[in-house]
Amino acid sequence: MKEHNILERFKRIWARTGTRMGFVTLLVVLFWLKTLLAYFVDFRLNLSDPFQFLIVLLNPIATTLLLFGLALFFKRARFFYPFLFLIDILNTLLLYINVIYFREFTDFMTVSTMLGYSKVDQGLSGSSLALTSPHDILYWLDLVLVLVLLATRRIYIDPRPLNKRVGFAVMSAAFLAFAVNLTLGEMDRPQLLTRTFDRTYVVKYLGLDAFTVYDGIKSQHTSELRSHAKKSELSGILKYLHKNYAAPDKQLYGVAKQKNVIVIHLESFQQFLINKKVNGQEVTPFLNKLYKSKSTYSFDNFFHEVGQGKTSDAETMLETGTYGLPQGSLFTQLGNDNTFQAAPAIFDQQGYSSAVFHGNVASFWNRSNTYKNLGYQNFFDASYYDTSGDKSLGYGLKDKLLFKDSVKYLQHLQQPFYVKYLTVTNHFPFTLDKEDSTFKTPDTGDKTVDNYFKTAHYLDQSIKEFYAYLNKSGLAKNSMVMIYGDHYGISNSSNKSLAKLMGVNPDDWNDYDNAQLQRVPLMFNMPGYKKGKVEHTYGGEIDVLPTLLHLMGISSKKYLQFGTDLFSKDHNPIVAFRNRDWESPDYTSVDGTIYSNKTQQEIHPTGKLKEKIDKIQKHVNQGLNYSDSLNQKNLLRFYHPKGFKAVDPQDYNYADGLSKAEKLEKKLGLKSTSLFSRNSDRSTEKLYVTDAPEATHKSTDSNRIKITNQDDTSGK
Repeated sequence: MKEHNILERFKRIWARTGTRMGFVTLLVVLFWLKTLLAYFVDFRLNLSDPFQFLIVLLNPIATTLLLFGLALFFKRARFFYPFLFLIDILNTLLLYINVIYFREFTDFMTVSTMLGYSKVDQGLSGSSLALTSPHDILYWLDLVLVLVLLATRRIYIDPRPLNKRVGFAVMSAAFLAFAVNLTLGEMDRPQLLTRTFDRTYVVKYLGLDAFTVYDGIKSQHTSELRSHAKKSELSGILKYLHKNYAAPDKQLYGVAKQKNVIVIHLESFQQFLINKKVNGQEVTPFLNKLYKSKSTYSFDNFFHEVGQGKTSDAETMLETGTYGLPQGSLFTQLGNDNTFQAAPAIFDQQGYSSAVFHGNVASFWNRSNTYKNLGYQNFFDASYYDTSGDKSLGYGLKDKLLFKDSVKYLQHLQQPFYVKYLTVTNHFPFTLDKEDSTFKTPDTGDKTVDNYFKTAHYLDQSIKEFYAYLNKSGLAKNSMVMIYGDHYGISNSSNKSLAKLMGVNPDDWNDYDNAQLQRVPLMFNMPGYKKGKVEHTYGGEIDVLPTLLHLMGISSKKYLQFGTDLFSKDHNPIVAFRNRDWESPDYTSVDGTIYSNKTQQEIHPTGKLKEKIDKIQKHVNQGLNYSDSLNQKNLLRFYHPKGFKAVDPQDYNYADGLSKAEKLEKKLGLKSTSLFSRNSDRSTEKLYVTDAPEATHKSTDSNRIKITNQDDTSGK
């Protein structure tokens, strides 16, 4: 009898889905449930008490009811049902792309990131597939089931329009629910919207839809700031930078003057890989050798400082001495039209030629446009290489082939040159064809962690082969090679699996440990130099450009750069992370929690120590705020350092780079300083030796990446 009553109640409730209000309620409940799935399974919102748990349960309701309730204003059923489904599909899409994005970046997708997505999505298909999970079907299953139920008339279409007052009542209820939600959020987190430094808080307290709207408003505000920016706004920035300037070490200033600069960008490479052994085998034997060499200055307390822009943020700091943006990527958002006084242009005006070698498409991270504004003369992207068949992975040409195939272009550049190699093989999801490696991976139970060591080992081998060429060709003796890791490879979500290999109990792993793993390598290698050593100075990627310029004998004082020379006695050892956390030799700050580096335990500063901590936080905030102001308002257009010629991006075209270099050689004749000319006009390609099996594979019609070069108008 009891079961019969329950069944009758269910039938009565289900019958209401045949009304418009009942159907809206059904879709709201279903969307609420899959939002909670994202919150608790994928986003890991770190709820610290029952009150936060209550807020998270409530926050999807207000905005979902508001959006879905708009359909109630349609009188005709043929408009009501399609519109409601369209809103549901779009909202589900927004939820799901954030799920995928969060799995990779441990962050939420901003409006600016969405608007720039077309510039970064090429090559992401393999990564996106690897980020999917079996339970993802639950994000879309409700839509399919409801459509089936409508088609089979298990849910009836209601032709009766509702009074507009019902729609207004639902809207009012939604706004009231949001006001209650916001009040509860402010109670638990005062100044939630005015003092936000972590997007997770906005999602946790207000929901994903509210965050997206909030972020869109902030993006529009930034656009308005640029249009009203004034030269006078530079005064505070100049004062801050002059106060924090660090003069170069006299012994090292100019130690590499007029040498070639070869920057090797180690994709997703973390410091713990150096000297690490797995199954008794060194993961990076060649880099270990370089790291300890007397010809190298290495840093073991060097941290990445990237935000959402990841690799492009690392490039931003390397090339401009300014931080990436608080949201999205500077390359994709501002790279088209911002004014820069960047490394390629600085070196160019010192008589250097410049180039980037990268085995992915030119449009990836909007590099084809941004590099022109940075002042790069050449960009040898994927269109310059045979990337067909198994020669590439999702993010581009395999590293061994990139280094090998770049020689035909590198040898024709006029010396001295400033060049950058962007490697890609050691990129999430860390896949590699079986023919490329015999390295035995660990068995942590997490394939991402296990395979990370295999692709890192492959990267190490590729650099060893490249160095052999540098030595054989004679380039090594007249070059400084700067090697650095751009950002983490293993995300915080997988660090507990990594803990087993780090000799740490996974149950004891915490935010302090996550922060310490943000170390990446930095090495300045000068073959033939004998005074190198491992430096323990604390620093970050923002410090690379002034350090590099001073080693080259170029003063950084007249440029607006937010880092300081790592070798200077006046170097500031505070490392600012993009989310306003920071690292110092003595303390670590994570989400406002302070840890002692000595005890590795949380502390609660008082008195003079609290004053010291507050002073550090103020310095971090000032630096990030001033950098953001400089970039977002494009204030460098008002700043003209003496002797620096402004970059005109129209001077650069990245099509036919080889033929232009060869024409220049012929024009210069005996004055040509290219390696090819110095080698009696003979190619050095045969000096390059690689064990990459794909090097002998024939070109095919298949390709794992899409090849484009927007400057190539030949129609070929």
